[in-house]
Amino acid sequence: MLVIVSDLHLNDKTTGSPLDPGAFQVFAERLHETAVRASWRADGSYRPIERLDLLLLGDVLDLTGTTQWASGEARPWSDPDSPALAETVATIVDNILFRNSEACEVLRAISTDSAIRIPPATESGQPAYDAEGLPVAVRTVYMVGNHDWMLHLPGARFDTIRQKVTHHLGLANIYNAPFPHDPYESDELLATMRKHRVFARHGDIFDPINFSEDRDNASLGDAIVIELLTRFTIAVEQQLGADLPKPVLQGLRELDHIRPILLAPVWIEGLLERSNVKPALRKEIKRTWDRLADEFLQLSLVQDQDSWSPFDIVDGLERALKFSKRLSLGWAGKVTTWLHSLRGCEGESYFQHALAEQDFRNRRARNIIYGHTHHAEAVPLDASYADGYVLNQMYFNSGTWRRVLDQTRWTTSEHEFIPTESLSILSFFHSDERGGRPFETWTGTLATVGDSATHRVDAGRTPHASQQPLSASKLPVRAPHFRRSSAPTRSSSREIY
Repeated sequence: MLVIVSDLHLNDKTTGSPLDPGAFQVFAERLHETAVRASWRADGSYRPIERLDLLLLGDVLDLTGTTQWASGEARPWSDPDSPALAETVATIVDNILFRNSEACEVLRAISTDSAIRIPPATESGQPAYDAEGLPVAVRTVYMVGNHDWMLHLPGARFDTIRQKVTHHLGLANIYNAPFPHDPYESDELLATMRKHRVFARHGDIFDPINFSEDRDNASLGDAIVIELLTRFTIAVEQQLGADLPKPVLQGLRELDHIRPILLAPVWIEGLLERSNVKPALRKEIKRTWDRLADEFLQLSLVQDQDSWSPFDIVDGLERALKFSKRLSLGWAGKVTTWLHSLRGCEGESYFQHALAEQDFRNRRARNIIYGHTHHAEAVPLDASYADGYVLNQMYFNSGTWRRVLDQTRWTTSEHEFIPTESLSILSFFHSDERGGRPFETWTGTLATVGDSATHRVDAGRTPHASQQPLSASKLPVRAPHFRRSSAPTRSSSREIY
């Protein structure tokens, strides 16, 4: 059995709230339940599985979302051989492991303390629930994404950092070698994927904002988080914090949860619209953001991306990020459309990239898995038929284990977002495990409560439903496609089609 999770984003709690440690207890319980289900075989008998492979598919530790970068000169785009870079990363990792000790203990226990125990089988092939549980060997492997890519850097200094991560999370990774970013960087990992007929990668390689053709180099996304989002939050709190309502300050600390991250100014706009902040302060906040955006755009890391391409990234970033460049209508929609064009997708899904994977094309993989987008999904790709056998191929996104702020669809001009807590688990089975079923997914969404759920401090706008009724004739209602009727008329055909 192979279980995949990604995008846990465990951070040092200086720029945002991580997932509650209780979520990891839920995860351990789900692993136990899934291991028991996997032990039921295709012939109807119960035979306990002996091994479970757990793949952490990138962005497990969040090494960029921290104020630590603001306290020194080192940056992710500094010389990778610089002692200052390794020292900063080491400090960040130490703080993350300390601040998330409960979560780390659960993950380590799963792999090293035989925490997953399932009933043995009786002679009749049934689970013996009253007997002492059998331990399931769990092998946990860590692949890197765009927020923890520094664990992919070679060198003795980073080996020491990886050793700490390996110990605290109970990993099977070899710590004196870079954690893999591509499956082909680890023969053992690739063999595990092939055994379960899956192919998995984090998915950041399809995002030009968060990948720059070499995973040992920083990306624009690193600079956006460090030089714009983090510096902006610090600057506003230091310079204007005493004059701003508490909900506004809390809202600004949620910037790192916005997806896509380029909608951060849209979130700020909505936060200010819903507040009773004085107009002069609103202007000062926007000026602060635009000033830091200009400084970000002048970084050599950013300027090196400048080109005459129709999808010019620097010009696009300027239009997306700066209030002074914003469009009067449809700002968020145009930013999102531009991002989709950069990523080569028609929408937010990456399933089109899965269609180009070699392991999909040659039918070696039954399932293609990415992370990165924070939106769990399952998309049918192909059902090929040959020699009397049908091969169903699927694309999965492993979602996230963190808070997600998504913009509402009702009236996007109001810049409203709703926060939720998300957890997603993908399980893939070998041979006759799970009754012969090849996969199982579990996704949970939990509403947030308290101050994190809403930052509205004004009276709000007039409710849509009670005060702004829509004419029934204007509602986009269509007859169900399965409705039976008499012989179709020309008008009824137009209504359906």
